[in-house]
Amino acid sequence: MANLGVQTAYHLPMNTAVAASEVSRNHDALAFQAFYQALKAHDARFDGRFFVGVSSTRIYCRPVCRVKLPKFENCRFFDHAALAENAGYRPCMRCRPELAPQSLPWSSQDASRTLALQAARWLDEPLAWGEASPSITRLAAHLGVSDRHVRRLFEAQFGVSPLQYLQTRRLLTAKQLLTDTDMPTSQIAHASGFGSVRRFSDAFLTHYRLNPSALRKSMRNDVQPSFNANRDWPCSTVKLSYRPPYNVPWMLAFFKKRQLDNTENFTPEFIANMSINMLARWSFSCNFNDKLYAGWLSVEFHQTQPTLSLQVSDSLRPVLPQAIRQVRALLDLDADPMAINSVLSGSFGSDESTAGIRVPGCLSGFELAVRAILGQQVTVAVGRTFTQRVVNAFGSTIETPFPELTRLFPTPEALAAASGEALGGLGIVKQRQAAIVALARAVKNKELALHPGVDIDATMTKLRTLPGVGDWTAQYIAMRALRWPDAFVAGDLALHKAMGLLNLEPKLSPTKAAAVALESSQAWRPWRSYAVMRAWTSLASFAG
Repeated sequence: MANLGVQTAYHLPMNTAVAASEVSRNHDALAFQAFYQALKAHDARFDGRFFVGVSSTRIYCRPVCRVKLPKFENCRFFDHAALAENAGYRPCMRCRPELAPQSLPWSSQDASRTLALQAARWLDEPLAWGEASPSITRLAAHLGVSDRHVRRLFEAQFGVSPLQYLQTRRLLTAKQLLTDTDMPTSQIAHASGFGSVRRFSDAFLTHYRLNPSALRKSMRNDVQPSFNANRDWPCSTVKLSYRPPYNVPWMLAFFKKRQLDNTENFTPEFIANMSINMLARWSFSCNFNDKLYAGWLSVEFHQTQPTLSLQVSDSLRPVLPQAIRQVRALLDLDADPMAINSVLSGSFGSDESTAGIRVPGCLSGFELAVRAILGQQVTVAVGRTFTQRVVNAFGSTIETPFPELTRLFPTPEALAAASGEALGGLGIVKQRQAAIVALARAVKNKELALHPGVDIDATMTKLRTLPGVGDWTAQYIAMRALRWPDAFVAGDLALHKAMGLLNLEPKLSPTKAAAVALESSQAWRPWRSYAVMRAWTSLASFAG
């Protein structure tokens, strides 16, 4: 499978997410025409970057929708689904707006806009809420501002209130589960964040003018994976979308090089034979509301469409929305290549070779942090060896339909209780023993959260206070676990090599090289994490 890309013969503004927001409020005729051309071409690069409402049907669609093209004068464009729903439109049953990749463009310039985006990301991350339901008061406290201020900033940026935005996310999540799974309505209501089935049904009927049961009867599951899970192991299959280009072989090769036996598996044929669909499987556990759920995940990338099928074991049904979010983060499905490439164009190779490179995420921030600590100042292969020993010694067993998945990564509780003697017996030096135990205890005691939606600066400051955790490790964790697109490992030797800093005369000291790298990186903001990945890829072997 090659890079999945789309070519068009028309011009649209690169910063479409911002333009769409302006269009909805200022009615810019030229921008309307540009969006209409993207709609006409079914351009997947713009999927999720705007939605189109059709006034004659009161339905809103994705740019990739294959229904008959509406007349231009009947179209109204919105930069996100909540704005369309707030205007009285309901989601299309064919293109299914709930499948669109998210579009929350990062900014390192406008403080007010940055704060509004942080608020939206917190609302999008159930793992960030804890046991209590999200509220304006809790959101404001998380951001360190007043309730009134967060409302004002959010409505100025998105055109809807935070609660309207959250309501749309919940309804679209429920719609996906109703369409793609056979989960009971009561379970869907709870998993989507509604307090009761009655509230869920009322909200669904009010916003979509549909009864949840009637929707389920009218829709069929259109996800048909070519791989077969054991029928004795029931699972749910959902469809996920992304914006092309996406270099799938590169992403799976990155994971394959770091693969831990018994917890993850990547079909070996995907490198040798590009004609087959690409498969990836993981064992997975999720601690939600102080309850641990465990099971397995299996992903199949489609060859010709920017979509993939995700199978999730039924043991994970109560946390299916969280599992979907984690997989989207793991595979960086919400990345916006057009915005990223507009900034990084020509850096570390040709645009054609680098345009589809994403930042690999993780299913567990704690697991990624442990891997990062064990991978400090050693090769990828050595770091993987140490991590494999930790999994074999402290990971619990799990039954799955796949013989290659038999263990779970150790929990924070297991490693928090690990003795120095036990860790030392695995060949782990004392400094890293202390770092792993301190990390595990901080996560176990809820002093440290390692998932998207957290306060980046506060989390990185906390990480740096742990023994044996320096700036490189904190930045790497922010890049892959916290999903911060502007992380930058300024002191990384491989990065210096890719930037050509090791060839300068007179030779730079490591400290000076880091300072030069940091200064040079300002041109790549807010996408420095992607620049780092491209830099590493430009070398003979992956780093990190």
